Amino acid sequence: MESIGSLEEIVLMILLKNEKINSVDIAKEYEDALSKNISIPAIHVVLKRMEKKGWVNSEFGQPTPERGGRRKRIYWATPTAYKLISELNEVKTKLWSGITKPSLQYVRT
Repeated sequence: MESIGSLEEIVLMILLKNEKINSVDIAKEYEDALSKNISIPAIHVVLKRMEKKGWVNSEFGQPTPERGGRRKRIYWATPTAYKLISELNEVKTKLWSGITKPSLQYVRT
């Protein structure tokens, strides 16, 4: 299995959930899900990195008057990304099933 960072994993799950989405909406979903802010440039960096790895594809959408005739780039996850996330989920589920509630006697205060 390929190595994947936590930000990549979250962004891929957002992409898989939405099929096609732009970076502004990815940031909004990220912030809603994690209650943490993320910058659009940070989203762009991770999207470009994942596009190079073959996990994400993109294209320009249609120009809109709201954007002064400029087009938004639309992103979507590839089948490779789906397979990667699916395998990662299986591994995490398997590992999580073996975890019992830790004893509180080892927690330092």
